[in-house]
Amino acid sequence: MKLRKTLWISAAVLAAVLATAYLNRLYILKYSLGWYADIRYPRGDYRPAPWMAGPASADKPVAQRPPNIIVIMADDMGFNDVTMHGGGYAAQGAPTPAIDSIARDGVRFDNGYAGAAVCTVSRAALMTGRYPWRFGVEFTPLPGAMGRVAGSLYANPDRLYPVVVDQQKAGQAKDFNDLGMPASEQTMAELLKARGYHNIHIGKWHLGSTPEMRPNNQGFDESIFMESGLYLPQNDPRVVNSKQDFDPIDKFLWPNMRFGVSYNGGKWFEPNKYLTDYFTDEAVAAIKQNRNRPFFMFLAHWGVHTPLQASKEDYDALSNIPDHRRRVYAAMVRSVDRSVARVLKVLRDEGLDENTIVVFTSDNGAPGYIGLPEVNQPYRGWKLTQFEGGVRVPYAAKWPRHIPAGLQYKPPVSNIDILPTVVAAAGGALPTDRVIDGVNLLPYLARDGAAQPGRALHWRDGPLRTMQEGGWKLITSEKPKKDWLFNLNSDPTEKINLAATEPQKLAELRARLAAHHASMPPALWPSFIEMPVAIDKTLDQKLTPQDEYTYWYN
Repeated sequence: MKLRKTLWISAAVLAAVLATAYLNRLYILKYSLGWYADIRYPRGDYRPAPWMAGPASADKPVAQRPPNIIVIMADDMGFNDVTMHGGGYAAQGAPTPAIDSIARDGVRFDNGYAGAAVCTVSRAALMTGRYPWRFGVEFTPLPGAMGRVAGSLYANPDRLYPVVVDQQKAGQAKDFNDLGMPASEQTMAELLKARGYHNIHIGKWHLGSTPEMRPNNQGFDESIFMESGLYLPQNDPRVVNSKQDFDPIDKFLWPNMRFGVSYNGGKWFEPNKYLTDYFTDEAVAAIKQNRNRPFFMFLAHWGVHTPLQASKEDYDALSNIPDHRRRVYAAMVRSVDRSVARVLKVLRDEGLDENTIVVFTSDNGAPGYIGLPEVNQPYRGWKLTQFEGGVRVPYAAKWPRHIPAGLQYKPPVSNIDILPTVVAAAGGALPTDRVIDGVNLLPYLARDGAAQPGRALHWRDGPLRTMQEGGWKLITSEKPKKDWLFNLNSDPTEKINLAATEPQKLAELRARLAAHHASMPPALWPSFIEMPVAIDKTLDQKLTPQDEYTYWYN
């Protein structure tokens, strides 16, 4: 009798738990990814990366070797976050002297563009020198669980335009780790490896996490791989957090992200300090180990991507900024600039700076969902849009004696141009079995900076497509069904839509846009979320029917 009563009580408790779980399924799903990571990927204690040592002595003087190459990519850093472009958001209390120095000692690209308005697609463009939709990388990988909760996360009856979730596609989505750049693509690292380079990746990848898609199978000899997205554990006394209650994705990320990295595909472990500083420590150590041989380093910072977390050191240094969220964000910008300063210093200390190419850029513009309206000024739009604020990014490079110091290069350039430029500098050759969309910029920079490549630039995200050529820019959208036509020569901030008054130019560019995309293959994985993004308002500002918007397709 006692056993039967116990069973009934257990059954009742289980039923109550299941009922509660069903009623609170959003809560369960919201936290499920973090639990999954904890179970599947337990994190060990910090350990220094065992960087492979190069030769004890150099066989040639530095000046007679192929140049070392360092590409530093910030994440979600807006055009107005750095001071090298003339002032800006960060100038309110966080100037960027180290990033600025790259432009002072080399070239500042005033019209420098990311390969896409979102991370994965942009990084695939950087790594291959190709438009990623040529090989099916068109959308940003998201975990299927995101699709299952997105509808509830964005269930706001006051929302002017709906978030559309295809639950069937979300349910059929491959695992997040299985989505990325095909191993058949030839990366910058693979082309440089053929020239004898030792290749190092540190930081974010977001191009797939299966063994065949990780950096070690894409030409990199060594990789510190960011496995999750916290800069420090939330309750660590060394970190200051800023949570955006108005952003459903921010709410999703905080409980699900973890603090962990791996070396060369090994087990996860926790870094010993704030993530930006940890990546920098490892970059400095790797440079020292490779001072006697040509190396290529891709230092892919997570900063300044959400979650907004600043090191307490940087936060305390910016007491002149009263607003907490702005101060945290500016402190994150400061940490990236401090990282650049340390990389440049170790190059000088090791006698490598005169023959090292250093490129600084971002994967896309800053997002509107952090609620800071000035980050991309003077340009309209955010990450996820193809207006200038979404794709125009901080962009500078230096190579002493090869790129004139203090050059301000006006013609449009893109992150797809980095691969052909550095491969040419290394004396390498581009593959001939595929289209390379980028161009070698060195011949244009070696002169007075007035010459420019004669080509169009393209962006694509499902039915949202854009091209720019000769100062004209066309954005075509299906949701809303609309064309935007701008003359950037006279209207660089995209205020005047000429689609109605320039029908001939509109028809010409639409035809050329269609021709570019006509032969492209289907995407390797489908989009299952369609999300409206305001062009001129941040996420915490109420959208009205008069406000312009586009849709982003994941």
